Amino acid sequence: MTHYSIFPAINATLNGASAVLIVAGRAFIRKGRLAVHRAFMIAAVVTSSLFLASYLYYHAHVGSVRFQGQGFVRPVYFTILTTHTILAAVIVPLVIITLNRALRQRFDRHRAIARWTFPIWLYVSVTGVVIYVMLYHLFSA
Repeated sequence: MTHYSIFPAINATLNGASAVLIVAGRAFIRKGRLAVHRAFMIAAVVTSSLFLASYLYYHAHVGSVRFQGQGFVRPVYFTILTTHTILAAVIVPLVIITLNRALRQRFDRHRAIARWTFPIWLYVSVTGVVIYVMLYHLFSA
């Protein structure tokens, strides 16, 4: 497993970068900076896609990693993990639809779905980093 051990940190970095890009992209559209918003959101899609590919590659080779924490932190971890996992499955088609509507210049429809996509995508990106910290740093064996 040693040569795969870098992947969790890479994945957390990609998730964290996605979160920053998503927040910045939203801030730019609120300021009316459409071109900058577009660039940041496309970068967020690329970063999230790289994360997904890296995550799937890692877990295809390593399998699942067991959470070592005990006591009250176990239900906290598994609650975060469960909501993260469910919303991670939901966010993939949401991002694709949101991006597609923007690229087709259907901005009314883009805005309508982006209101849902933004907080879910941000939650998934941030909780991905939280899960990494809990799994590999705070409660690892």
